[in-house]
Amino acid sequence: MEKKLLFIFNARAGKGSIKSRLIDIIDIFIKGGYEVTVHSTQAYQDGLRVAKKRAGDFDLIVASGGDGTLDEVVTGLMEGNHKTLLGYIPAGSTNDFANSLHVSKNMLQAATDIVEGIPHAFDVGKFNDDFFVYIAAFGLFTDVSYETNQDLKNILGHAAYILEGTQRLFNIASYQLKVETKDTSFEGDFIFGMVSNATSVGGFRKLTGPDVLLDDGVFEVLLIRRPKNILELNEIITALLGGADTSNIESFKTSYLKITSETQISWTLDGEFGGEHREVEIQNMNHAVNIILKKDEKVPLIQANTGNIK
Repeated sequence: MEKKLLFIFNARAGKGSIKSRLIDIIDIFIKGGYEVTVHSTQAYQDGLRVAKKRAGDFDLIVASGGDGTLDEVVTGLMEGNHKTLLGYIPAGSTNDFANSLHVSKNMLQAATDIVEGIPHAFDVGKFNDDFFVYIAAFGLFTDVSYETNQDLKNILGHAAYILEGTQRLFNIASYQLKVETKDTSFEGDFIFGMVSNATSVGGFRKLTGPDVLLDDGVFEVLLIRRPKNILELNEIITALLGGADTSNIESFKTSYLKITSETQISWTLDGEFGGEHREVEIQNMNHAVNIILKKDEKVPLIQANTGNIK
């Protein structure tokens, strides 16, 4: 019997380039032995709805779009408690998760790698009752992705985020937080925070730190305290660019994190609006989803777990 594949794609992601490659992508899947069902997302969270409802009827679900589209499909898998294998064809403006996993930017090659590749388990983040694939963040610049106009994203690509972000530099908000992990707790006034499972965030590889693995059961956490003067601001910038450490940055790994704020904070999950919260609990769901990838020793996964998925 033919294997069944559900292909969910966002036709507006990036510059809409998937439209001209759609027939060739489907042809690759069919030649790979799959009976293909295609769904073009119609609205925000449509990919989540379809994945949650239908993924259990398929052997493989492939998402194509930006990080937001991937987030929707993975969230659908998690909410539906599906164990369906996942494939990803990046077609967005930034594609942080694809960069982390060395997924080809060539759509036809990415489709071929899905057909010929092997499964790898990766971690998913649980954020209160929601889920994220590679980042949950708040503060400086984090609302840029979901507030930047989609058409502007398509025209300017990654530059759209940078242009939008520069307008925020002179109006920095801060948040009084209590941060708790299984091992420690601390408080402070912070302008930015992120909990990530990626080697690249926003196209910048220095932010997540060294020795990042996407299946090790822990997140990389980065919290930036509000600088009191220009000297502290320069210290923060230097540290983020790979220079000396500073006491104004809290950086650590953890599988569980609770953040409590005196005020509501807007969060972004994988570049999309994640709601306003005064208290969040973030938990690492170790090996929650299995993604098919080209065999590549540079992929930041624990190699002992590679290919052992039943």
